[in-house]
Amino acid sequence: MAKPASLTRIGSKIKINIERVRDRIPSDLIKQLSEDPRGTVMDYKMTDGRGIGLVLKLKDGSQNWFFEDEIS
Repeated sequence: MAKPASLTRIGSKIKINIERVRDRIPSDLIKQLSEDPRGTVMDYKMTDGRGIGLVLKLKDGSQNWFFEDEIS
């Protein structure tokens, strides 16, 4: 039997690991995350059929999604 996935709860505050996202996001977002790498989980996003990403709301109100292994 498959093991149920453990998802971070919507509304949770989490931290983005900047080193893991640096190669795939624009420089202005890297600058923003360097100043404050925290976000609030707003939703989930199916990534590539094998995982679930998290949609985060950042300090400036923007929403971006990140892979599970890019957060801590």
